[in-house]
Amino acid sequence: MNLQDIKQYLADNKDSQEVQDYLKGLKTVSVDDVKGFLDTEEGKRFIQPELDRYHAKSLNTWKENNLEKLVNEEVAKRNPELTEEQKRISALEQELAKNKEEAKREKLLNFALNKAQELKLPTTFVERYLGDDEEATEQNLNSLNETLESIKKEQIDNYVKANGRTDFTDGQSDSVKSASLNDLISEANIRNN
Repeated sequence: MNLQDIKQYLADNKDSQEVQDYLKGLKTVSVDDVKGFLDTEEGKRFIQPELDRYHAKSLNTWKENNLEKLVNEEVAKRNPELTEEQKRISALEQELAKNKEEAKREKLLNFALNKAQELKLPTTFVERYLGDDEEATEQNLNSLNETLESIKKEQIDNYVKANGRTDFTDGQSDSVKSASLNDLISEANIRNN
């Protein structure tokens, strides 16, 4: 069979369904055919991963080329470059704030030391109990004092219990007789000899 025979066969059988299907398969694809295919579910499943890859690559390229520049511009807009004078003023303001804070702390420390001496607390703990102001510091020191007093009372009670002291009523004990100072001194002298 040569080309002329094939053309003749197709022309003679152009109304045949088999020939029409074959010729449709040979037809070139048009833009409308592609658009029609892409509108179908199968076409969408086919093209969506490609579109996603394309957009992801485009976005990454844009980020690499433009994002840092845009961020830097926005930072510069929100934080304009300071002049030398503004920098000096800012440094002085920071130093002044630091000095005020140190003076406040020193005043608070002096107050706390005085309060600790008044409460007969060890002054080595004072710095740890400084508050934001005098009232808070005083409250902290009072709390420390109460805690130490309760510990001291508990230790005294435990000591007394361990050494068998009896309770005194009216200055006398059932087991202890009143003795004069001279009797106690002479008794101590006898023991020492």
